[in-house]
Amino acid sequence: MSELHKFLFDGMPVRGAIVRLTDAWAEVQRRRASNSETGAYAPPVRELLGEMLAAGVLMQSNIKFNGALVMQVHGDGPVKLAVAEVQSDLGLRATASVQGEVPAQARLAEMVNAGGAGRCAITLDPKERQPGQQPYQGVVPLQGVEGDKFQSLSQALTFYMLQSEQLDTTLVLAANDQVAAGLMVQRMPQQGEANLAGASGPGAGGDQNGHNEDYNRIAHLAASLTRDELLTLDVDTILRRLFWEEKLLHFVPQQGTAGPRFACTCSRERVRNMLRSLGTEEVEGILAERETVEVGCEFCGQQYHFDAVDAAQIFTGPAELAPGAKTVQ
Repeated sequence: MSELHKFLFDGMPVRGAIVRLTDAWAEVQRRRASNSETGAYAPPVRELLGEMLAAGVLMQSNIKFNGALVMQVHGDGPVKLAVAEVQSDLGLRATASVQGEVPAQARLAEMVNAGGAGRCAITLDPKERQPGQQPYQGVVPLQGVEGDKFQSLSQALTFYMLQSEQLDTTLVLAANDQVAAGLMVQRMPQQGEANLAGASGPGAGGDQNGHNEDYNRIAHLAASLTRDELLTLDVDTILRRLFWEEKLLHFVPQQGTAGPRFACTCSRERVRNMLRSLGTEEVEGILAERETVEVGCEFCGQQYHFDAVDAAQIFTGPAELAPGAKTVQ
């Protein structure tokens, strides 16, 4: 079961979280792999999407926000766009738009930032917008201030958090076909709004980015976590190996309906309503040509199939079904 663990370092301005996506990540992959038109994403694309989902859960879990956190990377490589969306209740989904071949060992720069036009955008989209309210969005290039291209998503997001949020952040991300996981350690501001605005004037002292000794020590320990360890070890073992000398306040894990889980807005009922809006003539025309109506969700890839009997039920309604006609679940 997918799980999110949050923890604090007692007496220090440092917080952390670990996420392990298992069943939720499996469902993301299953839906795309079963799509007869697109098939499964190439392994490097799957790894990128898994890391984006893990990072999205970690970032969403640290903000008090009723809405969706949408992470996007887009550019001029074969992966034109990759999107991970995490709701405030930790429902998640992901998609990618790919044109051309993705090399088997491709990294972030090769997939998205081949010509230097790659960008990472994070959008906070409120669930209930007030009149005139617009989503908040931060955008950074997929390269450092000196033009060096980021080779991993963790590098890009660390740069984003420092440039856009003015907070020291350490991220370790990894994904394979079984698990998408991430560790995040973050320095919490000690001086309120001035620090959040990136203040570095007199009196900021150890609260400046890069100058808090407690955070620097813990970040160094966190960065020593390897990809294989993150993917294979349970959370308690990871915390014990990394921070055995630190005093941790480890909160109750978030799992099940309270934890990370797959959630897409598509459904068979929504597709039925869409077909009903097309009208009988249009749907019957498709059936005459193809013998079945097939509609796929553009986001998650799930396909919904309707044969002639299914279509008849859409337009006649349950009360008018002939005896023995099947019911669509």
